[in-house]
Amino acid sequence: MYLKRSNGPSPGTLSLTARLTVLSTLATTGVLLFAIAFQFLALVSDLEFEDNDFIIDKIRVIEAIIARYPDGRVHLEQEVQWEGNMREDSRYLVRIVDSRKRVIMETRGMDRIAPPAMFPAPARDTHAIGRGKKFTTPEGRVYLVNAAWTGGRQAPDSRQVQVALDVTEEDEMLEGYKQKMAFVFLAGLFLSAGLNVVVVRRGLRPLVQLTETAGRIDVTTLNERIDARVWPRELARFAAAFDAMLTRLETSFERLESSSANLAHEIRTPLNILRGEAEVALSRARSPEEYRRVIESSLEEYERLSRLIDNILFLARAEQRIEPVPLDAGHELGLLQDYYGTLAEEKGIAISCTGGGTISADPLLFQRAVGNLLSNAIRYTPAGGAITVSIDRAEDGGTLLTVADTGIGIAPGDLPRVFDRFYRSSEARTLNAQGTGLGLAIVRSIMELHRGSVIIDSAPGRGTAVTLRFPPA
Repeated sequence: MYLKRSNGPSPGTLSLTARLTVLSTLATTGVLLFAIAFQFLALVSDLEFEDNDFIIDKIRVIEAIIARYPDGRVHLEQEVQWEGNMREDSRYLVRIVDSRKRVIMETRGMDRIAPPAMFPAPARDTHAIGRGKKFTTPEGRVYLVNAAWTGGRQAPDSRQVQVALDVTEEDEMLEGYKQKMAFVFLAGLFLSAGLNVVVVRRGLRPLVQLTETAGRIDVTTLNERIDARVWPRELARFAAAFDAMLTRLETSFERLESSSANLAHEIRTPLNILRGEAEVALSRARSPEEYRRVIESSLEEYERLSRLIDNILFLARAEQRIEPVPLDAGHELGLLQDYYGTLAEEKGIAISCTGGGTISADPLLFQRAVGNLLSNAIRYTPAGGAITVSIDRAEDGGTLLTVADTGIGIAPGDLPRVFDRFYRSSEARTLNAQGTGLGLAIVRSIMELHRGSVIIDSAPGRGTAVTLRFPPA
């Protein structure tokens, strides 16, 4: 069973261009729809207000005529029978009814067009007239109607005035306006979609160029960078982060190539020795003592290979999780001093430990890190030298453990690379041909696991001091 690697976008997913186009088109559509609806409703409201205001004015005019000429029908007939029909801009019908609902006067033909039942309840006076209502005649004409009492509902000479205004042309105009607005909406929708595609593609062009530039970088061109040109502000940070990643990758590849070459060299040496000894032993018959010496020599090379493989596996598992526990630093250093004291005495080197306290660390890794430092110090310190291990408290509450020796020291040019895997200076190779160059690399990995740090200070002929900084518990 295996998993198939996907090399492209999943089926059904939209591109960034399509998503931005859809979102911007929806936003434009919402704004356009709001603007059109607002304009249309404002136009309808203005027309209805003007028509209703016109009817109210007519009712008040008739009220004024009745008040001025109580017994005069000439002026009233002119307003009721002729005025509304003679006007071309606004055709209206008028009916006057007494308190007993008898029709006193009305525009000719009004009983057929707008019977009294089509009117709303009359207002109590001309100052309380509300909005009228519309109705459509069988002929398709649209009228706005309203009614009110003149002089007050309880006045003995009160009359009810009913006015019907023909608004057919306005309704037809509004219907035409609806169709035009629908056309404007659809045209604006398609136009905005087309323009959004162009704008989004143009806006995303730097991203496409950035992707193409990044796509041309492979293992052989890790030295190239994508910040050679000026990118938009939103992409500048990505370009800088991508270049930083390329720098780290380039450094890692360089270290990998160097480590691979050094690893091949370190493995080749013991294998060649083992092969040479085996060929010599098999070239002719040997005595048991000679075979024993060959086997003993081979065991040393096997042990060297075993240590090398163990160190490589440890570095490969450098991301392992650890569980620091409180340790008595003085006690742990005492155990290490007892273990390495024998080796130091054989070379005439004195080991001393000062300080103490509690430190938060993994016991095995702590012993391995400090043990590597002590092993290096013993290996590169001449007879009569001294090694001092001191423990101090840092300002932030952490712990500083320093291993200082009076050995050969390290040249300034070699200091930046002493923590690289398999790196060994020429002087170190001369003094110790059996080393692998992984000791300090392991120390740094252990300190990184503890979220601490390691600092080295050295000078040729003066000795070396390596400080391990453990963070607060």
